[in-house]
Amino acid sequence: MSHLKRLTVPNSWRIKKKETIFIATPSPGPHRKSAALTLNIILKDMLKMAKTTREVKHILGDKKVLVDGKARKEYRFPVGVMDVVTIPALNEAYALLYSEKGVFTLKKLPSDPKEKLCKIMGKHILPKKKTQINLYDGRNVIVDKDSYKVGDTVVIADGKIKRHVKLEKGALVYLIGGKHIGTTGKLTEIKTFKGMENDRIIMETKKGKIETLKDYAFVVEKEW
Repeated sequence: MSHLKRLTVPNSWRIKKKETIFIATPSPGPHRKSAALTLNIILKDMLKMAKTTREVKHILGDKKVLVDGKARKEYRFPVGVMDVVTIPALNEAYALLYSEKGVFTLKKLPSDPKEKLCKIMGKHILPKKKTQINLYDGRNVIVDKDSYKVGDTVVIADGKIKRHVKLEKGALVYLIGGKHIGTTGKLTEIKTFKGMENDRIIMETKKGKIETLKDYAFVVEKEW
């Protein structure tokens, strides 16, 4: 379905649920529908750059909005966590994040951000012993040295890996799922299990120690 009733949208979407009956859902892309917002919602409901979807389409048609450095013209384009939305004409840029209430929010960035954090979601061995890592935002990067693990974070600049931040004890972790979504803390322990049980992590946060699934961990370099 390309539209949902406003009353049934995910709680993470920051929109008013008592306006028009239907709202456009994110188009197919790197993020699950429940884990992404459309450019339409971001420009209209969050940044207040437009009052109607028609106005949003006009703004996007003029290539005035970039997502991770690329102009996007589709009003249903999905924007996910850590994706960077830039409006060059206004010298403004924002990263999409979760608040500690699990609601999508925008964090203002420097007007021309050069770097982006990407979580490693998978990796594959290619011919000639090269490795391809699959990132959270859908892109794939080929690396020469296989020093990367699923769950680690890489810092991307100009399409290339600038830094590698490991998911390990002492790392700063931001949660992108679970009941503690949006929380940042220091990783103190990784609990691994055999079989079907999911690995878990223990973090030290401002509110005390919490335990959650390892899959929810997004390693960051500083507190958001």
